[in-house]
Amino acid sequence: MTEETPGFDEKPDVSSGADDAEPKAAESPSPEEGSAAPADDANAAKDVALTAQLDQAKMALSERTADLQRLQAEYQNYRRRVERDRVTVKEIAAANLVTELLPTLDDIGRAREHGELVGGFKSVAESLETVAAKMGLTQFGKEGEPFDPTIHEALMHSYAPDVTETTCVAILQPGYRIGERTIRPARVAVAEPQPGAAAEKSEENTEDAEESGGPEKG
Repeated sequence: MTEETPGFDEKPDVSSGADDAEPKAAESPSPEEGSAAPADDANAAKDVALTAQLDQAKMALSERTADLQRLQAEYQNYRRRVERDRVTVKEIAAANLVTELLPTLDDIGRAREHGELVGGFKSVAESLETVAAKMGLTQFGKEGEPFDPTIHEALMHSYAPDVTETTCVAILQPGYRIGERTIRPARVAVAEPQPGAAAEKSEENTEDAEESGGPEKG
């Protein structure tokens, strides 16, 4: 009698293992899906870093631009100051030189008034006046202009009925200036209105008005 070996007729249950493996394979993510999220995070971090660097570069550029503008303004102010000082020094030097020539120019003016400016002396005198004019020297002072104590020096004083304010009636010695700098004031004779002349003139004007504007008698 043959004995059957127990267990040999039973087949292994392989289907259960395969069934368990399939859901696991289906649940595990693909390599592409797993690497996408870290790549996005890296790009976002890189964008943030680049934005921060750009902001820093813009701030640095703004600061350098402000520094450059400030330096340019300081340089322009320096140039204007140097130019102003240069003109001032030039005027002072010319004034010092021309001041020594004023007596000679006065002699030339008197000779011209008396008709003595002739011949070679006339040519020399005109050349000297031309050189003085090129240095910026100008003459001022005219009869009939109002007296200004800042540019006139009164040497003679009188009263006159035909003036309404202190007036230069004679130029005894012309004044000279270089640019805005007065080298010598004009020396003049002045005349003032006669005391009481303004009141008398006002009374005369009042009387004339009353006579011309009075009512006519029929």
